[in-house]
Amino acid sequence: MANRRGNKPSNTPSRRSDNKSSRDKTRQHSANKTGETKGRGALSSQKPAFRPGRVVKHNKEQTQAKAQDRVSERPQHEERAPFILPPRPQGPVPRRAPFELMVTQPWDHYALLDMGHGQKLERYGAYSIVRPEPQAMGSPRLDKSVWDAADAVFSGDLEEEGPGRWRYLQPLGETWQTHWDDIRFYGRFTAFRHVGFFPEQAAHWQWMDKQLRSAYLGRPPKVLNLFGYSGVASLVAARAGAEVTHVDASKKAVAYGKENQMLAGLDDKPIRWIVDDAMKFVQREIRRGNVYDGILLDPPKFGRGPKGEVWQLFEMLPEMLDACRQILSDKALFYTLTAYAMRASYAAFDELMIEVMTGQGGIVESGELMIAEEGGARNLNTSLYTRWRPLNKDEQETGDE
Repeated sequence: MANRRGNKPSNTPSRRSDNKSSRDKTRQHSANKTGETKGRGALSSQKPAFRPGRVVKHNKEQTQAKAQDRVSERPQHEERAPFILPPRPQGPVPRRAPFELMVTQPWDHYALLDMGHGQKLERYGAYSIVRPEPQAMGSPRLDKSVWDAADAVFSGDLEEEGPGRWRYLQPLGETWQTHWDDIRFYGRFTAFRHVGFFPEQAAHWQWMDKQLRSAYLGRPPKVLNLFGYSGVASLVAARAGAEVTHVDASKKAVAYGKENQMLAGLDDKPIRWIVDDAMKFVQREIRRGNVYDGILLDPPKFGRGPKGEVWQLFEMLPEMLDACRQILSDKALFYTLTAYAMRASYAAFDELMIEVMTGQGGIVESGELMIAEEGGARNLNTSLYTRWRPLNKDEQETGDE
């Protein structure tokens, strides 16, 4: 078990120690989360560093033959034609809600302490952690000594999917126990800068919990969590009384989810843990006639499924949203998309969701997920979201936008 910060020895070395397991093993974040991205593809080994000085010459024919062998060993996939949304059925167009910032506030096991110069300083339980953050474009508020005292620092590629390594002030374990509300789960030092969950999603967890608890369907709501990663959202839904289907392409991510379910004491709750390509799973559910009352999607920008299926957010999202619409029940409660492609606009996802849900009525709410800085006036924008829900009784009666 990792040492808690309060128990550090007085002779703590000034140089940070590299964790060997993190250095030798590259764990890719859930890609579908398609592998282990928010995430967030498939497991891959880190390439060795380039060492100049040695030149290796190859015969041209040998080089071509080897290249052809490598190509033939790869999974072959048919080239995809661009997906075109089918014409929407006649019917009510969803209302468009005003742009909204959903802000996650600090809680006892998490806080955004400071940010700036492309990095963020966070508190996870007893640990303080520094990670890259392209959205942190301002300047830090806290003294440099506070940052230098961080228990763990991730260094490496600034891209969300980019590999790197952790540097520790003193040796720490790979996991630690944490919680949100009364749901316990594991935090993790992964090789792709993630920590086993995404704190900004707490705003969605709270909103979803309220929707499920206030639903009156005459039966437990059915929730589908696609690209579900380590399953905290699945645990929140199950605790609220839902029957949950959790889908992720990464066996490791699904194993994390099962471990979290046991730690949370929710092993008696109905959660199906499925390792599968998200698109293929939804297409099978359409053929089977299965429907869900709530759907969550948290796809990466790029990833691969368990059999090499390729996921590209901007190319495949319209098809995915349209397919998921077909498995929404007549009593659907919500349909939520989160996207970490911050170079896009929330308005683009807002327009797409309205187009997909035309004929269903309801309302589409879109904006950004933010994290409030503890003790400061700043918010960190982390991701975009759009979600559809039916109109409530008051909205139906008043006709308010």
